[in-house]
Parts: sequence; C-alpha cells; structure tokens
Amino acid sequence: MMVAFRKLWSAILSGILFISLIISTIIFLPNSTAFAISIVDFSIPYPDQSPFSSPSPDHPQSGSTHEIALHNGTLWISGQNHDQLVAIQPDGSMNFYAMPANSGPHGIAFDRNGQLWVALEFAGEVIRLDPAHPDYETAAKYDVRLDCTTCVQKINTHPHGLTIAQDGQTVWYTGKATGTLGRINPNGTVETLPIAQPYHRAAIVGSVPIYIHAEADGTLWFTELVGNAIGRITPTGQIDEFKIPTPNSRPIALVSGADGHLWFTEEASNKIGRIQRDCDTNCLITEFPLPKSQDNLLLAALAFDAENNLWVQQYVDGNHPFPTGSDHLIKIDRQILTANPQDISTLSIDCYDVPTTNTILHRIILGSDGKLWFTELNTDKVGKVEPS
Repeated sequence: MMVAFRKLWSAILSGILFISLIISTIIFLPNSTAFAISIVDFSIPYPDQSPFSSPSPDHPQSGSTHEIALHNGTLWISGQNHDQLVAIQPDGSMNFYAMPANSGPHGIAFDRNGQLWVALEFAGEVIRLDPAHPDYETAAKYDVRLDCTTCVQKINTHPHGLTIAQDGQTVWYTGKATGTLGRINPNGTVETLPIAQPYHRAAIVGSVPIYIHAEADGTLWFTELVGNAIGRITPTGQIDEFKIPTPNSRPIALVSGADGHLWFTEEASNKIGRIQRDCDTNCLITEFPLPKSQDNLLLAALAFDAENNLWVQQYVDGNHPFPTGSDHLIKIDRQILTANPQDISTLSIDCYDVPTTNTILHRIILGSDGKLWFTELNTDKVGKVEPS
C-alpha cells in the first residue's frame, strides 16, 4: 500500500513539474506569443491594380505602400509606385487620390492647421493639400530641386522623409539623393542645407538621409542610411552628426522615448539604438541587439505603445528570401528604457508573427486610440495591433 502511494505521489509531482516547465517556457521564451494581442492586416486595392495577388519569390516586390499618418481618425497612406494617396476611414472604407504619374508620393505629415504635406520624391516636389479636397491641381506646390549651372536640368533632391517642426508650420524634408536637408518656411521660401561633417562643410552626397523627426525643443533628428550616422539640426541650421558604433548598420527610423532619449532601428545589424538628446557634440549612442530566429532578417521602423513598451518591425530580407520565414513585430517591455544594453535577456521580449509573409515591413506608428498601425511595403497592406 505504501509503495503504491509513493508511486502515485511521484507521478503527481512529475506532472506538476512538467506543467510548471511548460508554463515557464510560455512565459519566458523570447519568441512566445502572448494571448491578449490581436494583429490583423488588410489589403489596399489600388486603382492601377488587378485583383490583388501576393508577391512571389520570382516577383518579390510588387507593391509600394510606404508612409502612414493619422488625422482626425482617418488613416492616410502613401502608395509611392502607385502615385496614390489613400484615406482609410474608421469604418474601413477607402478613398484614393491620384497624384501625377511618376511623382512617387512618400513622406506625409499634417501641420497645425490640419493641412496635409506630401513629398513627391520622383518629381522633386513638396505639396500642401486640403485633406477635405486633396486635389493635386489646387495644391500649393514647392519645387525642391537644386539649381545647377552646368546641368541640362535641375537636380532632384528626392525629398523622402518629411516632418513638421515644433512651431507646427515649418516643413522639413530629407534630400535622399543629394545628402541635403530642406526647409519650407511659413512664408513659402525653400532653403536647402548640406549635411556636413565637423570641420568640413561640404555636402556628403553618399550619406542618404531618409528619415527626419521633430522634437519639442525645436531640434530635428535624422537618419543617414549609408552614412551610418544619426544627425541633428537646429532651427538656426547647425548640423551635428553622430556615428553609430556598428559599421554599415543602416539606420532607418527615429522615435522619442519616455526616458528623454531618442531610439532608432539599425536595419542591417538587427539592433536598436538609443542616443542622448540633451547633449552638445558628443551624444552617446547605446546599442541593443535583438533576438532573431534566422540570419536573413532585417529591421524596419519602431514605435512606443501607450504603456511605453517598444515595438520593432522585423522581416525576411526580400533580396535574400531563403530560408523563408515569418515576418514579426517584436514587443520589448518598457523596462528597456532603463536596461543594461549588454544584457537584455532578463527583459520580457515577445515576438508576434504578422499574418502575411514577404511583407517588407516599412513603418509603424501609435494612434490616438492606443492601437498601433503599420504598413507592408511589398504586399500593399496595412496592419493593426490592438495591445491588451
């Protein structure tokens, strides 16, 4: 009888130990899926498309859904290769607004008066639209190309990233092709400023500035994709550059953190970075390596949610699609704001599969409703995350 009791008790203990192991694995496994998160995505049926078909390995990049902005509950999207702006209403209905052929709308932002600004990258133009009637013919247009006395025509700066300054009316953009930044003043004048290294005021054409972000103190911060640097420009035009410790990291996007610093993604190194905001010429950059399930993964943009958890886009490289795998949204617990960069293994890090594959994730933002919205460049889809 005693032997049978011991065997039964041993079996019970083994069962409890097994269940405890399973629970601990679910809780602490970095790539686990939490149960209270809902992620959905839906297609944008651009007018120039036949019924939507997903990209294949033979045609890995058929779409071009890029930037995203929210205004009065309406989601605005730039479809660059479709020459379209898309307004998605709260009920899910979509309105399409055609831009000129081969104009390439990319950066979008709203000023304090609710006017929509769009960078037409391929045309070398920035425009201002009334979102109630976003007609190109009636838009205010600003030529942001560069004069060249020895050229047949003006040089297209390729205005890419776009933001509104702290005053709510000055517009800044990145000159992706010319290593420049541009400013459209409230009086309508356009200024071009070369990105410069310390003690060397010549433009760095190969720096490829792509993203620009405005801070409340009036400074603007930008990423140099090829220059491997984070840049800062003041309203007076002073530019400082801060080299990223990891070579060829390809910085993508910037976002403000509740810790008073700026956070950015490094596309090629699978790291997120943090840079001091309140500093002079030696702003410290700290890097945090992220977990990944396979080698051919890249990072896109990032955003903090309403609880200050950090969300990062991670996807399979479209130029190296094998091995195939899922694209992800990585959620990092808000303790990242105070974590030791040398070891973030103690943080809660959850990895959520995006419903669609081959996405080439591009941008993610926090909406006023607490939801996160993101774009899938390659599949012409928009996604939504509803955190618990």
